[in-house]
Amino acid sequence: MTPNLPYTGIRVVEFTHMVMGPTCGLLLGDLGAEVIKVEPVEGDATRRLLGSGAGFFPTFNRNKKSIALDLKRPEGLEAARRLVATADIVSENFKPGTMKKLGLDYAALKAINPRLIYVSHKGFLPGPYDHRTALDEVVQMMGGLAYMTGRAGDPLRAGTSVNDIMGGMFGAIGAMAALRQRELTGEGCEVQSALFENNIFLVAQHMMQFAATGKAADPMPSRISAWGIYDVFTVKDGEQIFLAVVSDRQWQVFCKAFGLQEMLADPRLATNNDRVRAREWMMPMLRSHLAGHAAAELADVFERHELPFAPITKPQELFDDPHLNASGGLAPVRMNDGSESKVPLLPFTIGGERLGIRHQPPLLGEHTAELLRAAGYSDAQVEAMLAAGAAAGAAST
Repeated sequence: MTPNLPYTGIRVVEFTHMVMGPTCGLLLGDLGAEVIKVEPVEGDATRRLLGSGAGFFPTFNRNKKSIALDLKRPEGLEAARRLVATADIVSENFKPGTMKKLGLDYAALKAINPRLIYVSHKGFLPGPYDHRTALDEVVQMMGGLAYMTGRAGDPLRAGTSVNDIMGGMFGAIGAMAALRQRELTGEGCEVQSALFENNIFLVAQHMMQFAATGKAADPMPSRISAWGIYDVFTVKDGEQIFLAVVSDRQWQVFCKAFGLQEMLADPRLATNNDRVRAREWMMPMLRSHLAGHAAAELADVFERHELPFAPITKPQELFDDPHLNASGGLAPVRMNDGSESKVPLLPFTIGGERLGIRHQPPLLGEHTAELLRAAGYSDAQVEAMLAAGAAAGAAST
């Protein structure tokens, strides 16, 4: 692991839950920041979610400390404010108005810490929609992404929490920019990131396709591809594989590799744009020609000839992916039930090194006593807060 991480010495206090806010803290924590997760005494709900949410907590909460406080009690709220007074960044993703009711909004916290950077993760940036409750699926539907993902007449959300995750990423990017601005001005500021605007950024290419051509973008399953061969093929024994031939040089290599000299000589297929126009009759011929090959055989030929290809992989199969394991892309992580699995790390390197796990996802209140003492509370005061239920420690949960 990189010994000197870029955000070492930066303290982040996060009031977050689910995915969007925790993603922001995950990024800053992986980059070296001390991230303090303020949880309710019963814990972040993602510790208990089932189904598609069962993996949220171990995915998005590594490299963090946990302090469990009851923010509805004066003692818990005061402890939170003491932490904020020492923070560089506060991150929150509660619905509009929640933090203001608690006295933890930017205006209130700026008064006790003028250098504070305050990152709010919301459904919408300020405007006519900002009162609405938003979820990833909500903004995918209203923001064009579900339309583009599904078949015509059958809008479909993307298969992962794309806006929650990217919204958290943009919150972290905003925090990084604000840290740099603070170096120049000496003052903090508020940063806002939102699901809806993030989704619009994702579909901007389709908006601009219309601006450039005057023609609406078709949903991805029925789109006219920019490439002649760019599709999933069903081959021997019903296996599937994605194959792509995206340049005229690759077309020559592909035809020679599979004995398609007649198609190579056909002037109707001379260029990529010609092949795009010929897809209606060309693709059935190619599907028929490749149908007798095993997916592994096709993958071998494509890899040897440096042609783009991909197996159709299920998420659970990625735990055994040879590249991810050999390149250090997966690291051991503690699950909610105490068992161990592997989790993907951030998808980049710094100085040739991946950013690893310094601290496992914390137990609820694992660092409550430690952080309260560091904030100036005596042992007796800490014990009193724990006994009164204003705070919770790992031993009491």
